[in-house]
Amino acid sequence: MKKHFFYIAFLLPLTAIAQFRNYSNEFLNIGVDAAALGMSKAVVASSNDVNSAYWNPAGLVNIKDYQGSLMHASYFAGIATYNFTAFAMPIDKESAVGLSLIRFGVDDILNTTELIDSEGNIDYSRISLFSNADYAFNIAYARKMVLDGFHFGANAKIVRRIIGGFASSWGFGFDAGIQFNKNDWKLGLMVRDITTTFNTWVIDEAEFEKIKNAIPDQNQELPETTEITKPKVQFGIARSFVIGRYFNLLSEFDLNMRFAETNDVISTSFVSIDPAIGFQLDYDNIAFLRAGIGNFQNTTEFDGSKSLSVQPNFGVGFKYKGIQIDYALTNIGSVGNALYSNIFSIKFDYSFYR
Repeated sequence: MKKHFFYIAFLLPLTAIAQFRNYSNEFLNIGVDAAALGMSKAVVASSNDVNSAYWNPAGLVNIKDYQGSLMHASYFAGIATYNFTAFAMPIDKESAVGLSLIRFGVDDILNTTELIDSEGNIDYSRISLFSNADYAFNIAYARKMVLDGFHFGANAKIVRRIIGGFASSWGFGFDAGIQFNKNDWKLGLMVRDITTTFNTWVIDEAEFEKIKNAIPDQNQELPETTEITKPKVQFGIARSFVIGRYFNLLSEFDLNMRFAETNDVISTSFVSIDPAIGFQLDYDNIAFLRAGIGNFQNTTEFDGSKSLSVQPNFGVGFKYKGIQIDYALTNIGSVGNALYSNIFSIKFDYSFYR
């Protein structure tokens, strides 16, 4: 399976490049933090901790001290791994900064391009291993605005993608977000790749020659080397409720928009919209229970009929002495009937020890 994954990973990103792509740098759309994934990623308006560096950098202004976050997840039954780490801190009472790193990779892929020598003999000693890995490094900044309740944030991201010794790319782009808080209401707007994100590939021509015939009559020419990621917009509205003496409820409704025609439940030639709704019930800000519904997709069955699929998500969390551990049961790949993923994350808040 890893062998086939190699051909897909190498050939698909490099075809039809040098134009706007409907799907590009998709590993950046997976999401981070088990708490957010348990709410079906409906956190654009309510995100207010170190993980805001990913979801909406405007939320970083809510942190009071140093915060750190870690997450690990498996993809494709453990073939691929997805890791995230972040750190954030306030600069002063009005602003904050955050750093984050994402790695999505498939390691130990068999390279069989030299399995058969020039005389037609099979030599297993000529098999080597390589990795296909995507990295993203984000630097985020947030600041309170003059208007009461408004926060603004932006991040610059550097994207590094490596396909063994065959090809590699560098990319650069910006995201920007804004939040507004008034009483128990929260609004959020996040624009990803606001200036578009450019990825420039460098391809090893000698290595490409070895694999260009992997699929007959396909990919016979060296592809173009620049891809451009279209902007995406996320809008959310959230409200918090106090239930009795110890319980609190947070609910949020988001609209995730792509400027392309997709299988989302609302789809046009200009924009496609995928709604998501999430809930979080907490007991005295110590124990958390989460649920959400998202990824509303129109699917075509084998008989040609249409149906609507949705993805439910669940999660729990626990906070003790500045350490919060969260778990989410979700389909991190968002791919049809794939098995659900078990996601764990941990967050450290140094303000507890002040």
